[in-house]
Amino acid sequence: MANHKSALKRIRSNEAKHLRNKYQHKTTRNAIKKLKSLEGKKEAEEMFPGVVSMIDKLAKKNVIHSNKAAHLKSQLAQHVAAL
Repeated sequence: MANHKSALKRIRSNEAKHLRNKYQHKTTRNAIKKLKSLEGKKEAEEMFPGVVSMIDKLAKKNVIHSNKAAHLKSQLAQHVAAL
């Protein structure tokens, strides 16, 4: 158990950040799956910038590693181009 007021506050804020990060990460993963499952090139091209933006935000907040973000964006770009 924490011995200081600041430690208690840190526990509360860490939990809030954890839940927010978890929600955003899961939402991004679902968007990636949805983009990969699309058949139409036009739909995929419209959705692509939004998904890339979500990935960049996760990387900026260190929820995912920047190299993983680059890898995901590259995979998605190849997928959209191949449609």
